[in-house]
Amino acid sequence: MPRTRLNRRRVRRSLLALLAATAVLLGAGLAPGAATAAPGSTPDEGGSKQLRAALDAAARGHIEAKARLDNSKRRQVALTGQLRQVELRLTELNSQVAQVAAQSYRVGRLTPVSMLLASADPNAFLKRAAELDVMAQRDSKRLHALADAKAEAARAKAAIDIEVREQQKQLAVLAKKKRDAEIALAKVSSGSSSGFSGGSASARPAPRNSDGSWPSESCSVNDPTTSGCITPRTLHALQQAQAAGYKRYVSCFRSGGDGEHPKGRACDFSAATGGFEDVSATGGDKAYGDSLANYFKNNASRLGVMYVIWYRQIWMPNTGWRSYSGGGSPAADHTNHVHLSMY
Repeated sequence: MPRTRLNRRRVRRSLLALLAATAVLLGAGLAPGAATAAPGSTPDEGGSKQLRAALDAAARGHIEAKARLDNSKRRQVALTGQLRQVELRLTELNSQVAQVAAQSYRVGRLTPVSMLLASADPNAFLKRAAELDVMAQRDSKRLHALADAKAEAARAKAAIDIEVREQQKQLAVLAKKKRDAEIALAKVSSGSSSGFSGGSASARPAPRNSDGSWPSESCSVNDPTTSGCITPRTLHALQQAQAAGYKRYVSCFRSGGDGEHPKGRACDFSAATGGFEDVSATGGDKAYGDSLANYFKNNASRLGVMYVIWYRQIWMPNTGWRSYSGGGSPAADHTNHVHLSMY
């Protein structure tokens, strides 16, 4: 064989080895905590675009209505406390005004003429006039305070009535969103499911607005699992899961397609230590997925979880665990990875 051709083959083999090593290093960088750095292909989530849109709308509507309901309940508690304080003040003021009325009834109304007739000299008249002025001012303040307290109590009661109506409205929204979720799931679900065990409920809460709602977020922070982006809330959920010990391979951002991945609001967590495998998890891998799925369910309100899919089951805040069929493959049925969708 000519020496030139042999040298070319050697150079080609060296380049291929270098590219393979580079791929392994990049894979390790994209999968912190993974046992291996060469995971399988990204899962095909299964299900239709219409299904994902319906689940998104139902879960999102539930979360928003629940936040409004909880906020209304907090306002009602504050207003009830305010009303209780006003009613205590009303009791005290009513007692004081009653004393003024009783005194006026006993001694009669004090007029300038009666003071003049009862006064022995001008100095005594002036003294009694000054006393009358002080008493009049005091009684006037009491009467005004009583009127203000009554008006404040009426406002508090009206505000409480408004909150009660708001709560009834949000409860109706919650009921509707639950029906919407059940209708959407009817095509891929055969009914309720027992769910999974494990997973603590100790995640650190993600930031909320002052009224308890979730702030609107875009795909604005670097995704540590890919070269794409995710929302700050998704990053927080990922970091909390990893801090809780769930450190196997993860992939979040995915360009193209529909669902939450392109929006930076979803992550896929491999059940196997080596990454996504085209087989259903068993043994320790299944137990790992069970615990992780239940972890996200247990911390949904702390993290802003919209829904979780794992091992032919889906969890939503308004339906609980339901059976789920995505198409038959381990990826579509989510038997090889836990899917997390964030609000």
